[in-house]
Amino acid sequence: MSTTGAIAEEGARGAPVGPWWWARRRSMVLDVVLALASAFECVLEGIAFAHDVGIPALLGGLIGVPAGASLVLRRRWPVAVVLVSIATTPAEMGFLLGIVGLYTLAASEVPRRIIVVLSGASLAGTLVVAIARFHRDMAEDGYRPGLWPMIAFSVVMALGLTAPPVLTGLYVGARRRLVESLRERADGLERELSLLADRAEERAVWARNEERTRIAREMHDVVAHRVSLMVVHAAALQAVALKDPEKASRNAGLVGDMGRQALTELREMLGVLRTSADGSGRGPGEPASSAAQSERLAAVAAAASARVRVSAGGAAAGAAGDGGPCLDGLGDLVGQSREAGMAVELSVMGEERGYAPEVEQTAYRVVQEALTNVHKHAPGAKALVRLAHREAEVALQVENGPSDGGADAGPGLPSGGNGLVGMRERVGALGGVFVSGPTDAGGFRVSAVIPDRR
Repeated sequence: MSTTGAIAEEGARGAPVGPWWWARRRSMVLDVVLALASAFECVLEGIAFAHDVGIPALLGGLIGVPAGASLVLRRRWPVAVVLVSIATTPAEMGFLLGIVGLYTLAASEVPRRIIVVLSGASLAGTLVVAIARFHRDMAEDGYRPGLWPMIAFSVVMALGLTAPPVLTGLYVGARRRLVESLRERADGLERELSLLADRAEERAVWARNEERTRIAREMHDVVAHRVSLMVVHAAALQAVALKDPEKASRNAGLVGDMGRQALTELREMLGVLRTSADGSGRGPGEPASSAAQSERLAAVAAAASARVRVSAGGAAAGAAGDGGPCLDGLGDLVGQSREAGMAVELSVMGEERGYAPEVEQTAYRVVQEALTNVHKHAPGAKALVRLAHREAEVALQVENGPSDGGADAGPGLPSGGNGLVGMRERVGALGGVFVSGPTDAGGFRVSAVIPDRR
């Protein structure tokens, strides 16, 4: 039975481990010294006891050696050591054994009731021996005190040999358990703080990645649509340059305006990606400026989102409450595609109402990207944009027919393959459903259902 929980605790902390049951070598040295001192004391007291009872002195000394040496086992078996001290009490030997044994027992992890029983037995044995020895010594001196003074003196003596080691051991054991509890709590808090720090870092990395993905989506939606219209207008300009100079001039002005706006937005976004919030050249992936960069990226994206709602002729497309595009701007968005030569029809069903800003912005971006894909992959095709206001959701569908392959279509536009992915991510982030695929007529259809976030 272990006397303390310090052995396991110190071993867990990497403390030097001594031989057998000792946690440290100096603990072993201390116990060996105490055992030698106790054995020497028990030998002397055993010889004296042998003279008193009339047995050979050598026998009394031999009895005292193992009794006193048993103190070396106090950390391993404190109960056994105390039992040995109680057994040798009638022989008036083992005072050091009893004191150290009781201290070790009280400071150990032995159940409290065992400590009380053994301490009481040691106190009773010491009291009986003290009364007997006091009565015998007084009788030899011819002095006969009263019964109560003799009992009182014996009680004081018994308590003096029993109570101090027991109380001291209880105090030391309680203090050690408190320290161990505080240490465990501190270790637990340290592990918890480390875990929270790791989670915070993971959330920061996740937030940075999400912000980069969002900015990439915004850049794609803002710039790709405008550049696509520029290419379409340039093709139309090339086709009518000699036939209709007035229309060619108007198309050239549209191309110039869109190009300047696209370049401005690109400069702002790329500038934020190249510089940190404090003006240093640190990249956006470094944590020192990631939070500030995210704020600046969001601000630039919002500004770019607002500018894309302005048509080539300068008409406003409408805005949501947060400055982003909204469903009211679908008419102007469709008008831009019509000016680029696309036959687009807009159909609105249901009672018009407002939605959460993120819902309206996502719906607008889905239609915008779908029309951009029509410009890229099906030049000259007719497109139909359907918007349905339902009870708790808004439904969108953009469908185009096959490309007519006309001469005015110009060369095909390059595609990075991110448009459909971006639309699916936007709709999925709001808990909606996104479906896209070719139609039986040879065209392409994009459908989205977005729940109302209000």
